[in-house]
Amino acid sequence: MKFWKMEGLGNDFVVVVGSYSFSDTEIVALCDRRRGVGADGVLVVSGHRDGVGMSYFNADGSEAEMCGNGLRCVARLAVELGLTDRREFSVDTPEGLRRVKVSSTEVTAELGPVTVGEQRRIGERDFHLVSVGNPHAVSWVEDLDGIGLAATGQALQGMFSDGINVEMARVDSPGGISMRVWERGVGETNACGTGAVAAAAAGLAQGLTREKVEVRLVGGTAQVTLEGGTSWITGPARLVYRGEWPG
Repeated sequence: MKFWKMEGLGNDFVVVVGSYSFSDTEIVALCDRRRGVGADGVLVVSGHRDGVGMSYFNADGSEAEMCGNGLRCVARLAVELGLTDRREFSVDTPEGLRRVKVSSTEVTAELGPVTVGEQRRIGERDFHLVSVGNPHAVSWVEDLDGIGLAATGQALQGMFSDGINVEMARVDSPGGISMRVWERGVGETNACGTGAVAAAAAGLAQGLTREKVEVRLVGGTAQVTLEGGTSWITGPARLVYRGEWPG
């Protein structure tokens, strides 16, 4: 099986093109960083009447509704493989069609409407529940070091029926946020596109940040725009290498 290893802001993926169906065990094997290719998840790219479709699976085999960095990687690969002859097109995702724009250095992807829900006190922290097609819990912190992200992320999974992505974020200015993220089905990752949008939306809803904000993650910086009832994220998406998986 041919695959492409891709990354966006250090969020890395095994990408396959075609009508593939994987078991949880197979996805776990692919994503294993010592015995497999190694990745935060698996992206399956397929043909669609509008050109390109995608599905995303976390490293534990669970399917996710949306993946922002994965969507940008799919857009980049679709252009590089000639799956489309356009630089601006739509990708069919489990959450519907999402527009993408591919330049030589960056990819901009539409992640759709964002819903900022209730604020909930869990343990010693307040979390703002946000939906970007997938669920997020955003907590504002002063210091991103020593926050116990892994313990908190794991603890919150049992409190939500489908699990939840957890963002610890700091507002640096009205135009800037720094954050770390714990992704359900994966653990702490270098970046999360939907998580960046969730943090930006929570900040905007509270009057802490503007419609356009720079989000600084462990793996790099993304630009998030919230306007016209939808959300956009811009950042790098890169092909790392090609390979072939036996079996």
